[in-house]
Amino acid sequence: MRAGSVAAVAALLAALPWAAHGRLPDRLATHWSGGDTPDGSMPLWAAALFPAGFWLLIAVAVSVRWRCSWPAVRPWRALALAPTATVLVGAQASVVRANLDRTDWHAAREPALDIVLILASAAVAGVVAWLSSTRSTPTPATPAPELRLPEGQRLVWFSRTANPWLQLVATLTGLIAAGALVALAVGLARPSGLWPVCAVCAVASLAGAAFSSVQAKVSEAGLEVSFGPLGWPTRRWSPAAIESARAEHRLPSQVGGWGYRLSGLGTTVMLRAGDCLVIRPRGRHADFAVSVDDAERGAALLNALRRQG
Repeated sequence: MRAGSVAAVAALLAALPWAAHGRLPDRLATHWSGGDTPDGSMPLWAAALFPAGFWLLIAVAVSVRWRCSWPAVRPWRALALAPTATVLVGAQASVVRANLDRTDWHAAREPALDIVLILASAAVAGVVAWLSSTRSTPTPATPAPELRLPEGQRLVWFSRTANPWLQLVATLTGLIAAGALVALAVGLARPSGLWPVCAVCAVASLAGAAFSSVQAKVSEAGLEVSFGPLGWPTRRWSPAAIESARAEHRLPSQVGGWGYRLSGLGTTVMLRAGDCLVIRPRGRHADFAVSVDDAERGAALLNALRRQG
């Protein structure tokens, strides 16, 4: 699931209650404990923002793979996000329908049939995500490029890539967090219900801003990879610390999705499908790759600097 789809799901979750707010009570029944009578409720704004924030938190959490031993081509991220999105959107629609045209949230009735339909739809979404994410096959690595450096000349290579969808997610979650802070400041909502939404959206916004763009620089000092608009955090390797460098075509399905990924191929900063600058740090058995333009020239300059050193 791409960043644009993640943002679309978050927007849909937040928009569903607001679209029908004229036909909903001030508080919405959101929880039933085995009976027709609801035992939990939320104000309209919380019922809209909490599922959207929860969804964005899940999307950020599964952007990092915690076990490098998992096969690179398995679509773990899509398998996690597609059914989760289906369940959350279905549950949100069911909550709105249960509260529709009710004057008080106590009058809402448990949508038992909706639960069965939601679970069935989630199963179908998981199967579709599996089939669509396993169509891509790994592309063989290209040979290490060669470059001759003229005597006495210094060369520098620089490339930058940004993912506009991740930047959009960072902007939207940042706006939600700011709106929640304003609501708290002016007393429009209770702090106990709004602080979780504010915290979730703030973390999602900061993570999206930090890892929605990447810059790679190759110079006599080696390779420097920095993240975000402020160029932080930064990873550096000297020419002596690099065993080899090459350009390689990689897809999100090969590394487990978008963002900063850990997989059987090593570490990959995947912001767009296509050529990546791939290095093998000396003494390591895993590669580091970053998806940037003109990766072959950057790899060639790194190999030339290694030979000179």
